[in-house]
Amino acid sequence: MIGKIIKSTGSWYQILGEDAQMYDGRLKGIFKTHGLKVSNPIAVGDEVEFEKEGGNINTVSINKILPRRNYIIRKSVHKTAHGHMIAANVDQSILVVTLVNPRTSLGFIDRFLVTCEAFRIPALLAFNKSDLFEEAHQQVYENLKEIYEKLGYVCFQTSAVNNDGINKLKDKLLHKTSLISGHSGVGKSTLLNALLPGLNLKTAAISSFADKGVHTTTFAEMFTMEGNTFVIDTPGIKELGIFEIDQTDVGHFFPEMRALLNQCKFNNCKHMNEPKCMVKQKVDEGEIAISRYQNYLGMLQDFDGHR
Repeated sequence: MIGKIIKSTGSWYQILGEDAQMYDGRLKGIFKTHGLKVSNPIAVGDEVEFEKEGGNINTVSINKILPRRNYIIRKSVHKTAHGHMIAANVDQSILVVTLVNPRTSLGFIDRFLVTCEAFRIPALLAFNKSDLFEEAHQQVYENLKEIYEKLGYVCFQTSAVNNDGINKLKDKLLHKTSLISGHSGVGKSTLLNALLPGLNLKTAAISSFADKGVHTTTFAEMFTMEGNTFVIDTPGIKELGIFEIDQTDVGHFFPEMRALLNQCKFNNCKHMNEPKCMVKQKVDEGEIAISRYQNYLGMLQDFDGHR
């Protein structure tokens, strides 16, 4: 039988079978020694082959992971040199961003977008909690929208409190498999509750002491909306470590730098201290946002050669 992984709880997986039935599946041990440098061999969104175990009609063994169209991965926070698979077989990713209560850093946004670019996954930015925006926040939003939409990333405001952008978000999700991600506390669960009445995902207040979110989603889980629309909710991500990307390729995943490929004096230009660097020239001319360039340099520092 073939099915789709809709929830991962560590050693057990919930599978939506082609027969529209739900199954509880576990992995055969052979997968754990396949040499995959990941802390979780199967991710939500994976399609798998499975078979029923003995007399229990809803308990199954997963025999095979079908080839992935794509996946999105980050550095594992627990295992050195390993990655953690966030989701597989997605059509797009939506990063939920907040400018207040808590504030999402531009570094986090750019790391997320670079990861999506590396695995060829279109990305959108939903600026949530717009009901809390004051004039200064609105101006920051307009500035960021100008930067990111010029690069091809759709930006829009959302708020479950005043229903701002909920229909637009729903339209963006329709007939696709979408990953929704972001820091803890940005309101992903509240947005999903607004999109899917009756879902009743747990939500929590923001800690006023540190302006940090509280983890309310423990495991990644896929929800079905209407027809063939699937939404993958992920646990709040504190840090997004770049994984499976070479240092020399980081610039290729910044669209504004990729557009200048082969225009620097040196073919292996890292856009740092080299003379006649077109990227640095465009930064000086204001055509590349200084925040994006600084975040690019910050990503290079993740590699041993630049610590």
